[in-house]
Amino acid sequence: LKEAHPIPFISVEVSYTKGLSGSNIMIIKEKDAKIIADLMMGGDGTNVDVELDDMRMSAVGEAMNQMMGSAATSLSTMLKKDITISPPRLTKINLATDSLEGYFDELENIVNTSFTMEVGDFLKTEIMQLMAIPFAKTLAEQLFALSNSNGSVVNMYETKFNGDSEQIHIDHAPERETVAGITKQEPESLTQDINTKVTVKPVEFHAFKEEPVSIQSSSLDLILDVPLEITVELGRTNKAIKEILEISPGTIVELDKMAGEPVDILVNGKLVAKGEVVVIDENFGVRITEIINSVDRVKSLQ
Repeated sequence: LKEAHPIPFISVEVSYTKGLSGSNIMIIKEKDAKIIADLMMGGDGTNVDVELDDMRMSAVGEAMNQMMGSAATSLSTMLKKDITISPPRLTKINLATDSLEGYFDELENIVNTSFTMEVGDFLKTEIMQLMAIPFAKTLAEQLFALSNSNGSVVNMYETKFNGDSEQIHIDHAPERETVAGITKQEPESLTQDINTKVTVKPVEFHAFKEEPVSIQSSSLDLILDVPLEITVELGRTNKAIKEILEISPGTIVELDKMAGEPVDILVNGKLVAKGEVVVIDENFGVRITEIINSVDRVKSLQ
């Protein structure tokens, strides 16, 4: 893996909490994760020259959660039992320098399944799915048992996961599977059985758009008398320590706001609106001209 993929990736670990005992590690390219994050946040998939911060990583996690949840539902239908997964855990990883020791033992053999993921016209990429040999073997045995209740199919394929190679790569060919140099024809009955039972659902990318917030009036009444501090910020600037020490009466400090530009209105330090300064009975006041929507409020917290 390190030699074939020496670039930054995002690892997505999803564990099974019911029905199966094990975990999957999804490996996606960092640049592809940025496209997914932009789409999930309401963009057009072109804003990728940014760092994958916590908010964007959460957006990618939501997309992966939907995809793995759909896969778990299909697997549950095939195996005829309830299967649930844990929320995905995302980590930045560089396969050229970082180790997979946190996921697998250093000398443990793993199964690497590669498949193509397409998101409309925005993205076509390859995703790697890694799992430990014992878990892959258990999963394969349960799938093979679907087409032969006496276990003969399981016995025929049991040796596939006992090779000495460090990595077993399963190609995306539907009819044949090559493992440790051995090519075998997949049983026709198993292929037909899986094709008739698998339900494939596309990943739905939800845009984080402004939505009306519904607040119970009875709950709101409980906090109506809580005091909040409202601050009107005229502008800001950065000065070196030397310049600060030289400030004296009469010094003019230039701010980052243009004349006539709306001022920021903050509640408890959080930007909620913009307005213009007015004079009311010889006192300064502010007239609200714009309310900040929820998406912009989240961005202001970065």
